[in-house]
Amino acid sequence: MRINDVKFLCKKIMQAGEIPLLWGHFGVGKTDIAKQISKETGRKLIILVISQMEPGDLIGLPLRDTEQKRTVFLKPDWWPDDGNTLLFIDEINRAHKSIRNAIMQLLIDRRIHNHILPDGVWILGSANPPDDEYDQAELITDPAFLSRFFHLEITPNVAEWINWAAENSLDKRVVDFIESFPEFLSRDKRVSTRFEPRPSPRSWFKLSNVLKIMSEGEIEKYGYYLAASIVGSEAARVFMDSLEGYLNIPSIEEVLFNMGDETKQKLLNLDRPSLNAFVLRLNNYIENLENGEVDPGNLASAIVQLVDILPKDIFFSIIRNLRSLIDDSTKGRFAEEILENIAMHPKIIDLSSGRIEGWLKQT
Repeated sequence: MRINDVKFLCKKIMQAGEIPLLWGHFGVGKTDIAKQISKETGRKLIILVISQMEPGDLIGLPLRDTEQKRTVFLKPDWWPDDGNTLLFIDEINRAHKSIRNAIMQLLIDRRIHNHILPDGVWILGSANPPDDEYDQAELITDPAFLSRFFHLEITPNVAEWINWAAENSLDKRVVDFIESFPEFLSRDKRVSTRFEPRPSPRSWFKLSNVLKIMSEGEIEKYGYYLAASIVGSEAARVFMDSLEGYLNIPSIEEVLFNMGDETKQKLLNLDRPSLNAFVLRLNNYIENLENGEVDPGNLASAIVQLVDILPKDIFFSIIRNLRSLIDDSTKGRFAEEILENIAMHPKIIDLSSGRIEGWLKQT
């Protein structure tokens, strides 16, 4: 993303009380973004390079309280005095796990040990992509940790850099060279976090917090990037399509129990992400059915009719999901009956030349 777009989204995210995490190679301007936001909003900037810190630097040093007969911790010298502060947590991925554990409490409860952040403090994080060339304590893969952030990727942009260079009085010879040979601005064009945000009740809650303070125009311009940074690209695509009125996914009940030509055409018109969204809905519907709510034979017949409408791999994903439910103590028998009825359906027998076991192996 362009730096100006990242700055805008960072402000909105932090204004909503959430936390953006900037991903980018060294030298792309992550710290500069924090400095610019601090200057533009009149906030005091506190930078914590946590890869160089120990737990005591975060929670403060212990002190014996002789009156209360207990140990207390003094506030660390960096602790914000008031809420008009931007706390920039740098190099999160290069910090030791013990430091990240302490930071996790700050992200969840806005406190470390017995120190509580003043109301209004903004928190911004940054990390280098998990490439082999970076010295990292360990690869961050914990979804519980990563799901606390909106993940924003920064890639170098020549036009933005030239404007920045002019504003900061860089040597004209350097600026002219980059303008003539933009390929030498940075060799790192792509950012791979090895982490794909995914939908969860928490991520939708966080997205809602930010959307509530954005205008319709801002959502139209930045909504996809914002949503993708917290719920993932696929869910973001479907979500934005639904906001823009382009999505026409029929309801599960309509498809299963009231399939007509209009409903069939709706399914045929869906693009790949929308088809994936439909199947997710269908699988979720089946998983949440109560025993006896739907006859497994009727449901099997309704599923079979999709074999002529959905791409083969998407149809088989429904079967795979049913097979995964067989081991479920509450859904296992129900799923097994649906699969038995599907396998015995004339259409499926025709497709598999009478070899039911062979057809099921395709799933």
